[in-house]
Amino acid sequence: MKRKFLYLIFCIAVFLLLSIAVMFLWNAILPQVTQLNKINYGQALGLMILCRVLFGRFNFGDKGRNPKHLLKEKLMGMNENDRTTFKEEWRKRCERR
Repeated sequence: MKRKFLYLIFCIAVFLLLSIAVMFLWNAILPQVTQLNKINYGQALGLMILCRVLFGRFNFGDKGRNPKHLLKEKLMGMNENDRTTFKEEWRKRCERR
């Protein structure tokens, strides 16, 4: 329980620090390159939230979505005969390319 709380605090801190980085980068680059105005910290925080909504999670250490991790779990759950059959089929498909 304590680890989850510390992880939550860490994620919030990283999110807030990334918002500062977005603000500084925006203000250093975009007003000079385009005709956009400078932004404040609240607007940078809003941009970070908008990016999360539009593009999904930041996936800090989330192994549940990693295809390699899923394949490894699938192979570990197979018996030896199924594993051999799976590997042979995989080799056949890779040879076609």
